[in-house]
Amino acid sequence: MAVMNAREIMDLIPNRYPILFIDRVDEMVPDESIVATKNVTINEQYFQGHFPGNPVMPGVLIIESMAQVASILILSSPAFEHKTAYLGSIKNAKFRRMVEPGDVITFKIKMEKVRDHAGLVACEAWVGDEKACETKLTFIVDEKERE
Repeated sequence: MAVMNAREIMDLIPNRYPILFIDRVDEMVPDESIVATKNVTINEQYFQGHFPGNPVMPGVLIIESMAQVASILILSSPAFEHKTAYLGSIKNAKFRRMVEPGDVITFKIKMEKVRDHAGLVACEAWVGDEKACETKLTFIVDEKERE
């Protein structure tokens, strides 16, 4: 059973269609870790051009998806409630498997460090038992409250 559905995710992070890539949160330990899911379908807009005849999810969108999952974890913390988390840096990104229509991506994110309004998360994207991508993301949380 999902910990958070798409509607609840949209209550927490500002992303909306066509740039909301997370379908549900499956597990979450506040301030520590999160597991979330994206169902990749042929109906995704980017498959029209990436690539015709050989649809592959762009790596940059896999990274964006991981950043969204990290934002859910970060913004679930009472310290960052009603704020916006921004991507600060991408470190050592490695792509190990193509992601195609029909795949289900499981994102596993672990909080490594939080200091004031910045932090570091370790991210992995899995398709079944194959790791598709891994990276470390730095995030910055905006001081202003979101409307």
